[in-house]
Amino acid sequence: MDLKDIEVVTLDGKKTTVGALANKVTLIVNVASRCGLSPQYETLEAMQKKYGKKGFTVIGVPSNQFFQELKESSDIAEYCSTTWGVTFPMTEKAKLNGSGAHPLYKELTKVKDATGKAGNVKWNFEKFLILEDGTIHRFRPTTKPDDPEIIKLIESNLK
Repeated sequence: MDLKDIEVVTLDGKKTTVGALANKVTLIVNVASRCGLSPQYETLEAMQKKYGKKGFTVIGVPSNQFFQELKESSDIAEYCSTTWGVTFPMTEKAKLNGSGAHPLYKELTKVKDATGKAGNVKWNFEKFLILEDGTIHRFRPTTKPDDPEIIKLIESNLK
């Protein structure tokens, strides 16, 4: 299945596809408002501003899989915009793991990380960097969005 064809619903309730939200290089991140890693929002937004006009997009996917996300989409949107100034696209809450996982995450969790492990998302702020040729790189939650490896992949694929 082509990731770009997978249907998603934006945080404001509009049906679309990953491809309609994505750009040449896309970083999909499962986010949560009440997580200790939430300050990564600031870096993700800075990356969106720096690289957005060059063909890069962050897509935030809120999830309550780990019981750290707000209940209502409107509350998530307000938190992200007022606390972190988020302007990148966000989807509605999605399940990441298990039989009820969103189709996007059913595909993404097949991707192996740097240690060769695929499977369930381990925690909030796991990152999947999708390059224009369809190659996907997986980074675990504690890898910061502006990790040199991620930045190198973004910059080398936006030229």
